Amino acid sequence: MLIAIGIALILAIIFGPQYWVKYVLKKYNTHQDHFPGTGGELAQHLIDTHELHGVKVEKTEVGDHYDPTDKFVRLSPEYFDGKSLTAIAVAAHEVGHAIQHRNGYPPFALRQNIVSIAIYAERLGAMAMIALPFITMISRSPRIGMIMFFIAIGSMLIGTLVHLVTLPVEWDASFKRALPILKKGEYISDREIKYAHKILTAAALTYVSGSLASLLNLGRWIAVLRR
Repeated sequence: MLIAIGIALILAIIFGPQYWVKYVLKKYNTHQDHFPGTGGELAQHLIDTHELHGVKVEKTEVGDHYDPTDKFVRLSPEYFDGKSLTAIAVAAHEVGHAIQHRNGYPPFALRQNIVSIAIYAERLGAMAMIALPFITMISRSPRIGMIMFFIAIGSMLIGTLVHLVTLPVEWDASFKRALPILKKGEYISDREIKYAHKILTAAALTYVSGSLASLLNLGRWIAVLRR
């Protein structure tokens, strides 16, 4: 019974934020006639207003994000073309990342550096996990097995670190960039501010479930590889 409760709690902690984020974004994603423009138009307006030279806006099918390499604010079709509070808040959030990039916000730069390393580390770690049983069996050397073990775990740790560093970056984009911009520019009414706060919280917590799942996966692999 206690094991079942423990598993249920772990699943709730990992997947609860993910479902809450989806619920909030969907709840406020209804068309509002009083908004003068779409999420894509607001993003372009904010880019122009904040003089983010070289940054462009485009529609994407792979999720809302800011691409620092190509300098693109990318919004899903429903937010790019939509006139909803969610579309407005998400557009401001992604432009917030572009502002972080332009201003040289240290955690943003740190995340980008770690991501670059993580791409290669994950490939190396995947190869190590696949090769570990064969190399251990062929070499019959515990030392080589341990080296491969630490390579595999190290690659996962870097991936987990990316998720953890991402959290303050997302929080800053929501509440130090997007929300003040929306308030100061009066893009939303006073009544809508509290709802925008929920949406921006959801936007900031998008990576929380990924971070928790990454930690769980790390622990699972450590348990498997130690056998």
